[in-house]
Amino acid sequence: MTPRPLRAAVVGTGGIARGIHLPALAALSDEVEIVGVVDIDGERARETAAEFDTEAFTDLDTLLATAKPDLVVVATPPGAHKAAAIAALDAGASVWCEKPPALSLADYDEIASHEGADGPYATYVFQHRFGSAATRLRRHIDEGTLGAPRVAQCHTLWYRDDAYFEVPWRAKWATEGGGPTMGHGIHQMDLALSLLGEWTEVTALMGTLARNTETEDVSAAVVRFASGALCTVTNSLLSPRESSLLRFDFDDATVEVEHLYGYDNSHWRWTGAAHIDDQTVASWHPADDLASSHAAQLRVLVDAIRRGERPPASGADGRRSLELVAGM
Repeated sequence: MTPRPLRAAVVGTGGIARGIHLPALAALSDEVEIVGVVDIDGERARETAAEFDTEAFTDLDTLLATAKPDLVVVATPPGAHKAAAIAALDAGASVWCEKPPALSLADYDEIASHEGADGPYATYVFQHRFGSAATRLRRHIDEGTLGAPRVAQCHTLWYRDDAYFEVPWRAKWATEGGGPTMGHGIHQMDLALSLLGEWTEVTALMGTLARNTETEDVSAAVVRFASGALCTVTNSLLSPRESSLLRFDFDDATVEVEHLYGYDNSHWRWTGAAHIDDQTVASWHPADDLASSHAAQLRVLVDAIRRGERPPASGADGRRSLELVAGM
């Protein structure tokens, strides 16, 4: 018997919900039914509901009681993540929350305290883990195919002009929780951590160099991993040639990816050490080409919910990136 579709609701109807989350949910229409959207802006909620053929709400508690979702996607500004996630978990719904997971580790742990022993769970949007190339590289690292990791670079070099910081909830510790370290580079840092494992030491500098913001607009760090590998990290909102760059140097290979907001296999470069032949290098490449995307992570999340398992990027696994941000 085919299981009934998961009932999904979306909190917040801004650009990321309408442009990314709702289309990703709609693409799984055989398995997911969109049962409602909620926004304090009633007109925007109604417009979004009409676009995706669902019901509009202006109050989350009413949505939870009326629509009874199995999955709640939290796509609000960061300051509203905790309350929405807790309300959904208390209503028995799994949560998929946009980054940053919460404004602090204390908030993260408070959300986690509302999970059940066997679910529901709160999962966070770290979509770059889920592309084919990252999945293949993670397997190589687990199997030791490329040798030990030694040196890494993790750079998020983006550009945001003065107007970007004029949105009321941005540029404030109380509502955004940080600058590019928290809200932008966290994606690349999460991918690096998912590959390199636990970190043990961090030394960091931050500065507010050019933008009108309470938080930093640039940060730089050196991170030591339990393996002994060292990684340099830069997060910037002042870089005119925008780039998201990660490089991993192993004993037998260098693996690099450069993209902006998402990658496919064409963004990756695999280089063998001098003693590695071309045929071996070719064998390292992923056989399929699944791009990093919210849709790729959603596929994994839905499967985990169906199996009653804790999804990746939740619990301690979802906390690791926020721990590094706090450490910096």
